[in-house]
Amino acid sequence: MRVDLKTDDEELAAIPRFQLATIHARQLFSTCMAFAGLAFAILLMWLIVDMFAPTSIWIPIQLNAAATLLILLASFQSAWRIAIWRAHTIAPEELSPEQETGATTPLSDTEQTGKTVLKTINPIKQLLDRIKESRIKPILSAVGIDVTWVVLLILFAFLLIDSGWNLSSTPKALGANAYLCGGLALLVAFAILVVERYLAAHKQEWPEALPLAVQLRVAIVVFVLSAICLFYANAERIWPIRLAVLVGLLPSLLGLELMIRAILVVFTPRRDSLEPALFTTSFFAEMLRWPPKPMQLFQASLHQRFGIDLRQVWAFGFIRRAFLPILLFILLTGWLLSGLHEIPMNGRGIYERFGKPVAVLKPGLHVSLPWPFGRIINVEYGVVHELAASTDDNSTAPAMPNQADPTEGPAPYTANRLWDVTHRSEKSQIIASSSDGKQSFQIVDMDVRFIYRIGLTDEDALKATYNTDNLPMLIRRTASRVLVHDFAGRTLDDLLSEQRNQLAADVNNAVQSELDRLNSGVTLLATAIEAIHPPAKAANAYHKVQSAQIEVQALIAREKGKAAVDLNQAEQEASLLEDDASAKAHQNISQANTAKTLFNADKHAYDSAGQTFIREQYYQQLAKGMKNANSLIIDSRIQGTDAPTIDFRSFVPPVDPKTNTSTQSGETH
Repeated sequence: MRVDLKTDDEELAAIPRFQLATIHARQLFSTCMAFAGLAFAILLMWLIVDMFAPTSIWIPIQLNAAATLLILLASFQSAWRIAIWRAHTIAPEELSPEQETGATTPLSDTEQTGKTVLKTINPIKQLLDRIKESRIKPILSAVGIDVTWVVLLILFAFLLIDSGWNLSSTPKALGANAYLCGGLALLVAFAILVVERYLAAHKQEWPEALPLAVQLRVAIVVFVLSAICLFYANAERIWPIRLAVLVGLLPSLLGLELMIRAILVVFTPRRDSLEPALFTTSFFAEMLRWPPKPMQLFQASLHQRFGIDLRQVWAFGFIRRAFLPILLFILLTGWLLSGLHEIPMNGRGIYERFGKPVAVLKPGLHVSLPWPFGRIINVEYGVVHELAASTDDNSTAPAMPNQADPTEGPAPYTANRLWDVTHRSEKSQIIASSSDGKQSFQIVDMDVRFIYRIGLTDEDALKATYNTDNLPMLIRRTASRVLVHDFAGRTLDDLLSEQRNQLAADVNNAVQSELDRLNSGVTLLATAIEAIHPPAKAANAYHKVQSAQIEVQALIAREKGKAAVDLNQAEQEASLLEDDASAKAHQNISQANTAKTLFNADKHAYDSAGQTFIREQYYQQLAKGMKNANSLIIDSRIQGTDAPTIDFRSFVPPVDPKTNTSTQSGETH
């Protein structure tokens, strides 16, 4: 029951929680300092461990422990402020200026203890007063300094839990330090248990003792589970590191409830004269008891806070009596329904009866014995998978969204076929080589992919289920062994010149034979060799070699072209000269034949006509020579004065351009 300051001082002094307020304040302050110091030490160790082993089990254990201590610090500091209020109410003169300056007044043992506590917290009070006088004074006045501390500490605790939340961590060996730290965790849990028992023993005279005690149980569970994780952690067990991370759910739920209660307190009207109540109580922490009684706790909370007594309601009584039978019936029905299984269309199931496989079930709805007497193991039916021969499969590749790549966007990662960078799906392989007649080896990168599925027969389903634990790993290891054996005798020229389809077929047959020998139940549908090239680190050097080869081939082709041009030009000139000489020879021969024919004709004419022919030829030649001359031919053999005369003169008078008169001209020979 909360009291008012209007109550008489003698009545307040008779209340146990007011009488022991100073002792409670000192104890709570010491506990808060212990929690803060321990949390600081754990965070310091976390910073050191995070630099050397950021993925070990130490990280979640340390962060969860520190977060739990910070949440307890938030609850205890809220209770400490209530104890300070009571101490100030029961003995307000202890903060008077006279006593703070050293005035001597006889004090009782209780008053001396309260004065010591108040002097101890005086520097903190001065710091808080300075904060209140700053610019955030209106906010702190409206919200409350205790609510502010609770919210800030819990938010910091949430940040620590989130930093250590990593369910993908791999187990590692811890050594003897794990047992030492596990023992320290149990020691801290025992110390907290002592505090919890002390608070539970004083719940009658101290209202805040029981709510704080039940919250300490959360810390005890966290430290005990952390110690168990450290004791059983090694490189083979995965559950300790998973449990160490999941332990963070306990302080998270506790902190979430306390934060909600702190936020709701802001909207609750306050009276300075009324005794404050502890708002950092937890229904979740009160459930950590055996047997858990949620209905009883709920009814007690309603009766305490709102005065509603549901214990006399018949309906709640009936629910409490029928709860166990109905729960047992539901559990029995659920257990019987565990024998009802639905197998999808792309799957099949192996039915195990008492641990022995008895049948392979087809898709559909099947009824079997309930668990654990009967069990159905799901097996794929016709599902096709693609697997890269490299150990770095797509599981380590960057996460890609399950949507189509944009048309105008950048090319997707899977479309990268350049070999000047290392691809996750490529595998380095050693092949044969020869240099200067000596045997050697080379390294090439290959992207070999296998398209496989589990065989369609029941026997293949049984083999794939019971003969191997990890089919992709089995196929990858088998393929690696086959590739090493097959490519050990091949050179780079053979790999680049040989038909890739034939090479893929040979690899597919070899891997399938090995898988059949191992009774894996896997059927290889196809083997695709996406790329074979030198390693990416040799890309620059190989590009330079290729460039040099291309330049040499270009120079050779250029010189061959120039030689072909010169040869064709010389052949053309020789052909022209030969044709010209042949034409001239034919012309000379034709002229000689013509001259021969004329000579034969003249000789035949001379033989027939004699001197007459010669004279006729003479006259013809003379006429040709005097073709453009005015001439008169006179035969010198004509005698006498009356010899005939042939006049060759022209009687066409020329025209004079000046006188425009015609003149007669001529010449007689």
